[in-house]
Amino acid sequence: MIEIRPSEERGPADHGWLKSRHSFSFASYYDPRHMGVSALRVINDDKVIPGAGFGAHSHRDMEIISYVKRGRIEHEDSMGNVEQLPAGEFQLMSAGTGVTHSEYNPSSTEALEFLQIWIQPNVIGIEPGYQQKRFEDRSGLQLIASADARDGSLLLHQDASLYQLRLNAGESASLELAAGRTVYVHVVAGSIRVNGARLGEGDGAKVAETDRVEFEGVDESEALVFDLP
Repeated sequence: MIEIRPSEERGPADHGWLKSRHSFSFASYYDPRHMGVSALRVINDDKVIPGAGFGAHSHRDMEIISYVKRGRIEHEDSMGNVEQLPAGEFQLMSAGTGVTHSEYNPSSTEALEFLQIWIQPNVIGIEPGYQQKRFEDRSGLQLIASADARDGSLLLHQDASLYQLRLNAGESASLELAAGRTVYVHVVAGSIRVNGARLGEGDGAKVAETDRVEFEGVDESEALVFDLP
């Protein structure tokens, strides 16, 4: 079974300094049909104008992943981390008992484009934590985050795995699923086929009731693939 979430049907937000499309209900956008998939609660596709950003605000008991598509994020948090997150790198912040942070576009000329992802943890009240990493650019599926930090991936406090998928036209990859698992795919760039269904940039798809997900590159493409409980 596959359910496609077309890019143009995502919830819009325009705050002047920030334009966003929400794959799932978030802030003022509410759609009871789109409240998340399993533990995956938020995928926001954010565009921030030069010199603007999110002032200091707090989170708790949430796994928050940022992936920069263009530009860079200037990050500062109450754990003492002051970091720059450039395009192509992943950041995972475990909010745990509570963390305050800010995110800005430090450029005076270039827009910042990034994905903000929230995954509900399977443990609460943990000590907050911060991770950041650039992974090798290569074709196929690359593990980015997992519950056991295997193969050099980031530690995710949930029985879930996040993969980065890169394919050129005609290339393929597949993901084997254990019984009862659900996959959510979000296309970052280009076009792919997921179990035969074509998805373009910004499109998403929920795949369930199968033991294998097949991916094929229509053109040079990139996607995020979530293996969820």
